[in-house]
Amino acid sequence: MKGYKLSLIRHGVTQGNLDGKYIGITDLPLCEQGIKELYDKRAKYEYPGVQKVYVSPLRRCIQTADILYPGAYTAKLGLLAEMDLGEFEGQTAESLSQRADYIEWLKGGADNAPPGGESPAQVMSRCYEALNIIISDMMYEGFTSCAVVTHGGIIMNMLSGFGLPKLSPADLGCDFGEGFEVSVSAAMWQRSEAFEILGRLPDWK
Repeated sequence: MKGYKLSLIRHGVTQGNLDGKYIGITDLPLCEQGIKELYDKRAKYEYPGVQKVYVSPLRRCIQTADILYPGAYTAKLGLLAEMDLGEFEGQTAESLSQRADYIEWLKGGADNAPPGGESPAQVMSRCYEALNIIISDMMYEGFTSCAVVTHGGIIMNMLSGFGLPKLSPADLGCDFGEGFEVSVSAAMWQRSEAFEILGRLPDWK
């Protein structure tokens, strides 16, 4: 049975991340630290070889893909953008701490969206649609190893929603420029809408 491997990689760090701000669809570029860290990781670690890179259209992901996979065949996919945090975009937890809607949002829940933003259920639906497009495209093109350069929240949703074995959310976070490798077959996806989590990446050289 033919298997398909996907490397799910989080973008590099931005100034907004360093400042502790909620950065969803806000289109920030990588900061100087983020660029340097990615080049250092590319020199120090072994990223899987890939035939195509699917990228969130936000600049921090496009820049990350260009650094980690220079000259690669890439395709932007809007469904891979980070969660829209609505009125909470660009704010810190401290600046929002007195807002009743923020306190309510922190309680969680599939349909609990920030004001003007997306709910977790909407994001999960996007993740499924994105995975379906990517896996179908890989099968059509005959590609067996590809990368997805996206956001921490998107990776966590993909893994928690469709990954096996089922892991605690605490085990699904990844640092900037790092991620997880997963494997899927046509039968597994079509029958169970699931993939196998192989482990973290990148590996030491």
